[in-house]
Amino acid sequence: MINSLKKIGLLIASIVFATSALAQKSEPVKVVQSKKENKVDIFIGNKLFTSFLYPDSLEKPVLYPLYTANGTVVTRGFPLNPKLGDATDHPHHIGLWFNFENLNGLDFWNNSYAIPKEKKKQYGWIRTDKILEAKGGATGILAYHANWTDQQKNIILEETTHFEFSGTAGQRIIDRITTLKANIDATFNDAKDGMLGLRLAHELQMPTTEDQKFTDDKGNVTIVKGGTDKVANGNYLTSAGKTGNDAWSTRGVWCKVYGKMGADSVSIAIIDHPQNPNYPTFWHARGYGLFAANPLGEKIFTNGKSAKNLHLNKGESVTFKYRIVISNGKETLSGEQLNEMGGEFGKK
Repeated sequence: MINSLKKIGLLIASIVFATSALAQKSEPVKVVQSKKENKVDIFIGNKLFTSFLYPDSLEKPVLYPLYTANGTVVTRGFPLNPKLGDATDHPHHIGLWFNFENLNGLDFWNNSYAIPKEKKKQYGWIRTDKILEAKGGATGILAYHANWTDQQKNIILEETTHFEFSGTAGQRIIDRITTLKANIDATFNDAKDGMLGLRLAHELQMPTTEDQKFTDDKGNVTIVKGGTDKVANGNYLTSAGKTGNDAWSTRGVWCKVYGKMGADSVSIAIIDHPQNPNYPTFWHARGYGLFAANPLGEKIFTNGKSAKNLHLNKGESVTFKYRIVISNGKETLSGEQLNEMGGEFGKK
């Protein structure tokens, strides 16, 4: 009887602990727009959380950098603000972004300042032309309109994205809802590099001393150097129980990367939405620091067993919804907590 009571007590304590992070008091959100700088700053509890950057020079709009609630930067600094220990591969990996490798034959994912001028015609551009809404409150709202274009500025897709920002003393949440409307017939040809991408800070990379080689669909080779500084200590976990490098190419409702940053345990989770195409998504999660959800890369993720091409006739649209949760504290969010958050997000 006594043992049974102890077990019940421990169960209750674990439930209380598991829900405490979700029950923390929400902090107010402030949204500050600077049209001159093509930037919108997001403050939560008077601390900068992230900035929405949308100059055409970046080839796409991004959220950069991203901070935990205690002010730790969880995104790589390079190329905008390089930090000691930053890898300098993949200069198109900036903060948090949304695009795709093969839309009507144009590569939106890999475009950056590093592409030679004579090859730019192979790459697409996402040009933000309107901030539709920017307001603070219990939840911060930011909405914008952008055009997915070729180099001649011919519009293939119109994008409308709605962000919701919220947070507590130990957590930050971004809900992103993006609708893409075809201005002409548009086909997302199944490709590895897409769609919601995040480049992690060095600490959240998985440790390895070996160099890694990656080749894109045009045959361009990128070498990611291994390291021996013992700073990288990250790992992945998916809702399906896949960990580390085994997370790559597998499906899951959510995936989190986690590791120590200073004295804190830090995690970033991306949660898929049941209304998204090809749910649950495939995870393009690389140990070197690329963390991406790509529902349209099925061919490479299944070794050619199946493919997922998405076609929109002129005037048709498709919507993608994602939740990003950044936590810090003594422990990272558990699978049970992420399942609960995923269920809540799935009702939106």
